[in-house]
Amino acid sequence: MTEWLWETDILIEAMRARPMGGPLPEGVTGISIDTRTLERGEAFFAITGDRFDGHDFLTAASKAGSALHVVSERKLAALGRVQSPMLVVDDVLAALGRLAQAARARARARIVAVTGSVGKTTTKEALRHGLSACGTVHASAASFNNHWGVPLSLARLPADARFAVFEIGMNHPDEIRPLVKLVRPHAAMVTLIAPAHLGHFKDLDGIADAKAEIFEGIVPGGTALVNADDPKCMRLAGAARAAGVSDVRTFGEAPGADFRLVSFDSDGEGARVEAVIGEKPVALHLAMGGRHIAQNILAVLGSADILGADVPAVAERLSNWRAVKGRGERHSLTMPGGGRVTLLDDSYNANPASMRAALDTIARTPLGEGGRKIAVLGDMKELGGHSQAMHVELAEPIEAAGIDKLFMVGEEMKALDEAVAGKLSASWHEDVAGVADDLMAYMRAGDAIVVKGSRSIGLEKVVETLRGRFGAEDEEAPAIPEPMEASEPSAAETDENQESPSR
Repeated sequence: MTEWLWETDILIEAMRARPMGGPLPEGVTGISIDTRTLERGEAFFAITGDRFDGHDFLTAASKAGSALHVVSERKLAALGRVQSPMLVVDDVLAALGRLAQAARARARARIVAVTGSVGKTTTKEALRHGLSACGTVHASAASFNNHWGVPLSLARLPADARFAVFEIGMNHPDEIRPLVKLVRPHAAMVTLIAPAHLGHFKDLDGIADAKAEIFEGIVPGGTALVNADDPKCMRLAGAARAAGVSDVRTFGEAPGADFRLVSFDSDGEGARVEAVIGEKPVALHLAMGGRHIAQNILAVLGSADILGADVPAVAERLSNWRAVKGRGERHSLTMPGGGRVTLLDDSYNANPASMRAALDTIARTPLGEGGRKIAVLGDMKELGGHSQAMHVELAEPIEAAGIDKLFMVGEEMKALDEAVAGKLSASWHEDVAGVADDLMAYMRAGDAIVVKGSRSIGLEKVVETLRGRFGAEDEEAPAIPEPMEASEPSAAETDENQESPSR
């Protein structure tokens, strides 16, 4: 018997749709907005984006095995005579939102929503992995955290999932509010406030206030979770209480935190973490050595406690969790003359806080005999008028990390290049072209390299070149959907990846 995600008659009712075309299937096994990833038996939603119109890809969807198409009433005339089964709606994205509401109404899952300037996706993926020790978990794919990614993720929520994890992003005020009111989480967290997307805000208080919108959707009796080590902790806690949330809890190293880090011992490759979760001691070993990862894990364990999961089981499951693509992945490169180079791929995104975390991680990474610490850093985007100063401020953590060679990429990095001139061996590149060649001419066995920058800079190309040339050996990472090439900028994170709506 086929397991339907949605029965067709329920789709029609929830979306207020009109059937048309060929015979309708009894149900659909999933929902897709991208013909490149569509699987047989799924419904294809023809969302209209800025760069692509899903209605132009209906033939491709049929060839890929779509069970039915969800299309807009105003596009019917242009479609001509269509034999495929269709559900016609007023607006496809609005209909997806209505289906998301229906998914939330039928859900049995305990739900947590995650936002923050840094660590959203990492924390979401750690929650996905850790909570799986206690039951079925549904979570947003990749970084589906914006005005179409959140309703899509929610509409994909199976009715019988025990837990659900949703990432919610923004780069302007009033973007999180409507999304979290769709999700209606039992717990909602802010990982950290940092100057990401600062170009769209006056200051960090503005970012904190926008992130705090996530507390407005918490169900009655639910819980807000904030970082006790964040200078904006009290502001966030106050916003949660103003939103009607009486249960506000904290995680971090600060004395009195509800979920507290007691000790952190890292050798650069892994770490042993001891914490107090719900007044009970918990110890675990992490496969990654960054202190910022331990902070994210505290939030995960705290969320597990809030949601009623078995915290020791979650902690044990997290011991084999690895970072996902471009977010701290560790590769071992084999050099032609023998020996290895450690490559830390953190190329997915960058802001001042995550840059400092990456530099701290390489500072703790063991070197081979004669090895050196190398940093390949790209522009940090969306910092507005603060950009030059914040790039210059990276000089201090670079020096503290003991970086022996610095490669800088992008126009914004020029300011840092001038700041470090004469102080360490450094080179500046206008773009990513040629960086890999210069790096390979410099690197030798025993080195450790960290690659970090905003995604639009394209530093993942440097990582791919190094891995292809030197046969990287990777530690196994969890099997999750990888990010698709962006076809439309995300309203949540404009230089980040999102699945294409639609193609």
